[in-house]
Amino acid sequence: MTAALPRQAASPEEPQRPPETPGHKAKRRTLTLLIIGLLIGVPAGYLVISAAQSRDSGKDKESKYSATGLTAGWPSKVQRRLYQVPVPHPADTIAYYETNNWKTSRLYVQFRTNSAGLDSFLEGMGVNRDELKKNDISISSRDQKISGWKFTGPGAWSGLTHKQKNPAPTQDVVVNTADPNYPMIYVVSRTVP
Repeated sequence: MTAALPRQAASPEEPQRPPETPGHKAKRRTLTLLIIGLLIGVPAGYLVISAAQSRDSGKDKESKYSATGLTAGWPSKVQRRLYQVPVPHPADTIAYYETNNWKTSRLYVQFRTNSAGLDSFLEGMGVNRDELKKNDISISSRDQKISGWKFTGPGAWSGLTHKQKNPAPTQDVVVNTADPNYPMIYVVSRTVP
C-alpha cells in the first residue's frame, strides 16, 4: 500500500483563482485547437505548394529539353554568354535550339534586327560587317537539316565563320539582307566541352 503524499499548502500571498467557467474553458480549448491547427496546417500547406511548383518546374524543363527543333523565344543569358551569341536589342522573330553530346555542343539562334543591331551583333562577336562574304552559306547542310533552315529563298545572302581557339566557341553566321533595314540573322555556335 502506498502512503498518500502530503499536499503543499497554497502560498498565503498568492491570490485565490476563481474556478474556471464553462465559457472560459471553451475559449481556451478553441484557442488551443487553433494553435495546433496552425502548427500543422501551415507547414503542410507549404509542402503542398512547394511540391506543385517543383512538379511544374520539372514539366517546363522536360518540354525545354525534349524540344527537337527551334523554340520561339530568347536563349537564356547563360546560353548567350557561353556560346558568345550577343543577340542585340531590338530583335524579333527570335528562336533557338541547343544540342549537347559528349563531343560537341551547339546553339542555333535566329533573329531579325535592324541595320545597327546587325553591326552591334557582329561587333559583340569580335568581327565586323566587312568580313561577311556575299553568297557564302557558312552554315553546313547538317546544321541546316537539324535547325530546319533553308537558305534558298530570295535574298542577298552572306556569311562568315568566326573561328576561335578552344574552349571559345566557333560561330557560323548567315545573314539575309533582302530587306537591308531589317536583316535576318542565323547563327550556329559550337563549342567542344
